[in-house]
Amino acid sequence: MDTIYILWLRQMKKFRRSGVRMIISVVQPLVYFVALGYGLNSIFQAAGRGSYIQFIVPGIIGQTTLFSCIFWGVNLIFDKQFGFLKETLVAPVSRTSVLLGGALGGATIGVLQGIILFIIAILFGFHPYSWPMVGLTLFFLILLSLAMVSFSSAIGAIVNDMQGFMAITNFLVLPLFFLSGAMFPLDGVPRVMKAFAYVNPLSYAIDAMRATLINQSYFGLWTDFFVMAGTLIILLVFSIYRFKKIQA
Repeated sequence: MDTIYILWLRQMKKFRRSGVRMIISVVQPLVYFVALGYGLNSIFQAAGRGSYIQFIVPGIIGQTTLFSCIFWGVNLIFDKQFGFLKETLVAPVSRTSVLLGGALGGATIGVLQGIILFIIAILFGFHPYSWPMVGLTLFFLILLSLAMVSFSSAIGAIVNDMQGFMAITNFLVLPLFFLSGAMFPLDGVPRVMKAFAYVNPLSYAIDAMRATLINQSYFGLWTDFFVMAGTLIILLVFSIYRFKKIQA
């Protein structure tokens, strides 16, 4: 447990010292929220769908968490290149503990960014339908963060150069986001897009947060939970397997 805590603390200190990273991680989704939320709100209301500002907040929180966590594997690439990972792997500690320590740090950062954006959204007029359900939203946010960090860790363990890692993650991140229903309701989209949404784990994360924040769900909360839990288990096992294959 000491190994996990120390490596978790290392990630938290790195994030705290990176003021620019902290600002950008909040400003970019905030632009989405303000530009789209207020820009399309009247159109959304005219279509009889209620407030678009309310609708979009869970999607923007999901986007923030996705972007933060899926690029966490960059840390593994840096650690490989500068020799820190090699020194860690030859230490008399389990590789699983090494992976979990860093991954939990990345997931914590993703959760914190989601919470900050939620607070900012409240200042801009967002209001959850039930405050006690916000705790359940946090639970699903943690599941999403852990799943995305696990996936990113697996890619970081496989790839040895920054260009390869960025190519893979950039290829995946936009389709995951835009085909998740974060920006639009899934009940009115073409069948092809709906099919992509069904196999997209981010769809279920955003649907869960939408259910707990604004009482709107497409898949159902239990379905969201089982899909997210299953996704997390699969990605975590895959991540641990690939991390153990790294040559010290």
